[in-house]
Amino acid sequence: MLHLITDHPAPAESRPSQALLVVTLLVVAANLRPTITAYGSLVGVIGNDTGLGAGALGVLGAIPLLAFAAVSPAVHHLTDRIGLDRAVLVSTAVLVVGTAIRSLPGTDGVISLWAGTAILGAAIAVGNVAVPAIVKRDFPREVPLVTGIYTAVLSTTAAFASGLALPIAQRTGWRVGLGIWGVLSVLALLAWLLRLRPVRASASTTGPVRVTAGRSMWRSAVAWQVTLLMGAQATSFYLLVTWLPTIEVSFGVDPVTAGWHSFVYQIVGIAAGLGVTVVMRGRTDHRLVGVAISLLLMVAIAGLLLVPALPLLWLVLAGLSGGSSLVIALTLVGERARSSVDAGRLSGMAQSIGYLLSAGGPIGAGLLFSATGSWTYPLLGVIAIGAAQLVICLYAGRDRFTHPAGADGSDGAEPAHPGDGTALSGIAPQ
Repeated sequence: MLHLITDHPAPAESRPSQALLVVTLLVVAANLRPTITAYGSLVGVIGNDTGLGAGALGVLGAIPLLAFAAVSPAVHHLTDRIGLDRAVLVSTAVLVVGTAIRSLPGTDGVISLWAGTAILGAAIAVGNVAVPAIVKRDFPREVPLVTGIYTAVLSTTAAFASGLALPIAQRTGWRVGLGIWGVLSVLALLAWLLRLRPVRASASTTGPVRVTAGRSMWRSAVAWQVTLLMGAQATSFYLLVTWLPTIEVSFGVDPVTAGWHSFVYQIVGIAAGLGVTVVMRGRTDHRLVGVAISLLLMVAIAGLLLVPALPLLWLVLAGLSGGSSLVIALTLVGERARSSVDAGRLSGMAQSIGYLLSAGGPIGAGLLFSATGSWTYPLLGVIAIGAAQLVICLYAGRDRFTHPAGADGSDGAEPAHPGDGTALSGIAPQ
């Protein structure tokens, strides 16, 4: 048997209010992407100022994704020791430091750029893993809804950072364009301290309690199904975000218009992520919605190939699929786990492999284009990813837990939510 440490539910009189739980969670979620997407808008400016070539700038941009892949599997060790809430507090503080270091001027500016990017990537990885586990713990009956809301906030701040970074940099310099997003992190740090304040009187809320969990998450078939779904949706999303403007330009679309189309793709994804929660709410079997959004991606990319004169239509359809897929994947992290401990472990596994795969998507598409001189083959690759995602959804979407109730090492392929739909094992209702 494997012994783990988890957050224990607080006594009713010492729990923060539901409103405080939601608001502080959303403030933290708002910090999980802006420092990354702001860089993408400033790549050319940074290259001109630092002398870094395209290859080095590409590697610099991939560092956060690689940090996600490297750090995510180890996050549960941190949460085992200090609890989910304190882990988020520490990671947010580290994010403030990393953002500041990345923006430092001076002769060692290039060194600080690399070091700060690595630090903030590691900090965000902790938040990526911890937030789904916190949703599982604090909102066990509303996992799809809360996941959709925090994903919408995450995506919205990412889009705004992408759009505003360059105008800010044009007035103040690229270091401010990168560093200004640290203000959000400071606000998140203060908000999270406010969340912890009401529960300091109760050691059980932040102090670890030793519990027993089953076999390794890496040996669970259900965990691998959720992980592969996370990888499939992340790979297609990052591939399209990276190359869609370039692909549209090759089809004759004006570069500025192509840039706006990419923005629309992301905004539509935000709305879709919220909308899909309506379909998922009250259900634990998500095979039908998973298959539908996978087919939507395949139709969208096929349309872009066959009728390129209607790019905006196809990008809207692709955005609907992409935003929904992310929410489904993150929801399954919470719903396929029995407790916040298992949700944290599954989140670490799924995001580690998922972001490792996603880092290869843009690179693979670029290499395929270089080898063939055509965007047809990379787009066919996206259709293939959509087909794989469809098959994965038929398995991951089933009403199953990653581990059996007795944690006896059996397959665990049992209904995840039997009975009357009451709170899950090990989770106290709020």
